[in-house]
Amino acid sequence: EQLANEELSKQIINISIDHVDQAVEWEDNESVEAIENLIDENGSMTIQMRMYGDFEQVGSLGADITSDDVQMTTGPGDIVLYNGNQIVIFYGSNTWAYTKLGKLKASQEELESMLANGDVEVSLSLNK
Repeated sequence: EQLANEELSKQIINISIDHVDQAVEWEDNESVEAIENLIDENGSMTIQMRMYGDFEQVGSLGADITSDDVQMTTGPGDIVLYNGNQIVIFYGSNTWAYTKLGKLKASQEELESMLANGDVEVSLSLNK
């Protein structure tokens, strides 16, 4: 039970996609900390995402943040930073230079249902 509590307390950023809360395993890096700081300044953050390439949703953070891009192949559920100011959520796969932010804990079917049927709204808030 202690491990479960530690997992919950580790999820500092809450994410919802089209007003449905999602579980995420966030990375421990400077980019995630920068997003936490952006959210903290505003109380919450809403990002209008758009479908791109039949495998991802892309949206602007509205600010440039710290990035540490490395060449990687993403998989379904991966959340990455692109170009230092775009958040990308995958329901498919792509190979490019990104900064890994986290991973949605959802099945391939759930991801496609959430993300593959048109543009979505993503809300980020801090778990206080």
